[in-house]
Amino acid sequence: MRLHKENHLVGRIGWLRAAVLGANDGIISTASLIVGVAAAATARHEVLIAGVAGLVAGAMSMAAGEYVSVSSQSDTERADLARERKELSDNPAFERDELADIYVKRGLDPALAGQVATQLMAKDALEAHARDELGISEMTTARPVQAALTSAVMFSVGAAMPLLMVVVSPAGALVPVVSGASLAFLALLGAVGAWAGGANILRAMVRVAFWGALALAVTAGIGKIFGTVI
Repeated sequence: MRLHKENHLVGRIGWLRAAVLGANDGIISTASLIVGVAAAATARHEVLIAGVAGLVAGAMSMAAGEYVSVSSQSDTERADLARERKELSDNPAFERDELADIYVKRGLDPALAGQVATQLMAKDALEAHARDELGISEMTTARPVQAALTSAVMFSVGAAMPLLMVVVSPAGALVPVVSGASLAFLALLGAVGAWAGGANILRAMVRVAFWGALALAVTAGIGKIFGTVI
């Protein structure tokens, strides 16, 4: 019997989450920084310096943060697998019954569940328990380096967009141009991320645009207030 090959979107979760998070943060944080500084009536070259500094610092921060957080997940997975490996070595019969009970709860009758557990454990006991007891699989396992690099690169790409707007915008229109363009970039990012993940595109666009607009409004207001005071 020939089976068609399926391409499940869940396999993209690791890198897609890091990519969307990185690009989204790059646009919002850099655009907000630029708008806040520009609202304080700062010269264009000073706005650019602040934006570039924000890009570099943000990319490094995203890479470090992703690596540390995903490494923590990876450490937890390894610890659980080591514990499971020991339990399989010490009491395989109990572990077989434990696996069979999982299948019973999923709808198999006890006799069939026992046969399935026995056959799966005969092939690879640790893999069977990792997948069905711990929820760990090759498709969803933590990959710290991939997450760190993806996040840093996408942050830089996202941050470059509002920086480009600073270069091409008229000196007196930095705030509205950067804000409008950044919201458009965010909406596009939301659409692309939703498409890649098979989610609702309009909902994703509205979500990222709303939070981006809020961040831009707050930083612009702060920049205006403190710029006037200083």
